[in-house]
Amino acid sequence: MTRLGYVILAEGFEEIEAAAPVDVLRRAGLDIQTVGLTGKQVRGSHGIIITADKTFDEICDKIPDVLVLPGGMPGSANLGKHKGLKELTENTAKKGNLVAAICAAPALTLAAWGLLNGRKATCYPGCETGYEQVNWQSAPVVVDGNFITAQGPGVAIAFALGIVDVLLGKNKRDSLAEQLLYGKDTINT
Repeated sequence: MTRLGYVILAEGFEEIEAAAPVDVLRRAGLDIQTVGLTGKQVRGSHGIIITADKTFDEICDKIPDVLVLPGGMPGSANLGKHKGLKELTENTAKKGNLVAAICAAPALTLAAWGLLNGRKATCYPGCETGYEQVNWQSAPVVVDGNFITAQGPGVAIAFALGIVDVLLGKNKRDSLAEQLLYGKDTINT
């Protein structure tokens, strides 16, 4: 059975943090669907418009195997204000399924909703202020139980590979990383 995942797009999302996980997770064989929080056409924080596969209303009653929350501003704040998304995220976590957030999203969604209380997590540096109940780490990607958090755009592929590792195992992650040339020294100066 193919695992289902949603990448939630809110107005002002960070494009790299959405596109990289979608690409990597689809390469891994997961059924990844982009979901527009307020409609199918969603504008990212750098003006790139993406047409989502589904709208939130179409998927809100289906708990995915993995729920991905890209960061960016004001995208993270828009995610955090959405009551339906909060409920879907809580239900996904309660079922023991994977919840993944990157950049400002771990703080403005998961931490703000109390889902990271007592857990290790990371986020974009400076966004953790006001969420002292979370055990913030300075690592680029942090896995704690069924939660994965990451710092920002530069670690979007590592974030996606972390999701692959948790869902499909280290061998699949390593195979994908090799195919992507991830971790290779690509700059020759």
